[in-house]
Amino acid sequence: MASLSSILLGCFLLAAAVFLHRNGASTTTTTTTHLHFYMHDAYTGPSPTAMRVVSGRSLLLDGGGDGSPPRQFGDIVALNNALTEGPSAGSARVGTAQGFAVRVSEGGVVSDLSLHMVLEAGEHRGSSVTAKGRIDMDAGERESVVIGGTGRFRLARGYMVTKNYDYSLATGGIVEIDLYLQH
Repeated sequence: MASLSSILLGCFLLAAAVFLHRNGASTTTTTTTHLHFYMHDAYTGPSPTAMRVVSGRSLLLDGGGDGSPPRQFGDIVALNNALTEGPSAGSARVGTAQGFAVRVSEGGVVSDLSLHMVLEAGEHRGSSVTAKGRIDMDAGERESVVIGGTGRFRLARGYMVTKNYDYSLATGGIVEIDLYLQH
């Protein structure tokens, strides 16, 4: 029969193992990465990169006439926009932002955005980050949640902050993006 001291020693070792496992005594490390780039969103011109694929209520009510606002409740917009290091169209390209936005508010221009940022250059080439969130175009700064990633950003979590750099609802423009990731 085991002695009382052997039982107590076994219980102590088991408790210590559980404590160490729960309190970070593992080999997993978390990296924090900040990415900054500009998204070029073009609704007009010879090669648009954003397009309304479903017209919402405004076009149904006025028959699609020229008097309709550029964005309305129910619109769905598909995106395939360039990501660059700087705001200039000639700036070095770092990737592509692909996704869609659904206009979800009857007042103001508010969208539910799903955006996949595929990185094509630099140390993160071949990786991607996906963000999801509510985008209120009247807000100076908008925050969305990072829901995951691939490659170097597998299992990423974090947030995305977007700001209009030079933007028009009618034609598109440039959006500044900051990603703050833990992976």
